[in-house]
Amino acid sequence: MPESIVVGLDGSESSGRAADAAADAARHHGLRLVLACVVPWSPYSFTTAEENERRSVEKEREASDARDRVLAPVAARLAEAGDLRIEGVVRHGHPAETLVTLARENDAAWITVGRVGQSRVRTLLFGSTPSSLIQLSPVPVLVVP
Repeated sequence: MPESIVVGLDGSESSGRAADAAADAARHHGLRLVLACVVPWSPYSFTTAEENERRSVEKEREASDARDRVLAPVAARLAEAGDLRIEGVVRHGHPAETLVTLARENDAAWITVGRVGQSRVRTLLFGSTPSSLIQLSPVPVLVVP
């Protein structure tokens, strides 16, 4: 039996609407809400030894910034309405692959994301997270405009 709904957040208005839709559904179905912010990162990038030494500090700074700037405001806003179990998660990785992993780890009924994220240029170059999720996800994907 599914236990949660995973929501991909990136700080955009669209991801805020996705969080609202998922919160309503979580309340209705008695599911836990997993708010997830994925900081794009690839372990396969070419770096120098000096850059590798600094990378762990940089990754923690990025995660802290994502918690403060993206997750905390949405979690606080949704918690005000009450009657909702909320968990916040920040991870580094490929956004769609990481959201799929979180869905599996949290026995998600579905994944909810906004249709348009922060970077339209990045979407044109690399494809969108919703499109990738539709291809990769073992659970339904709700894309909110």
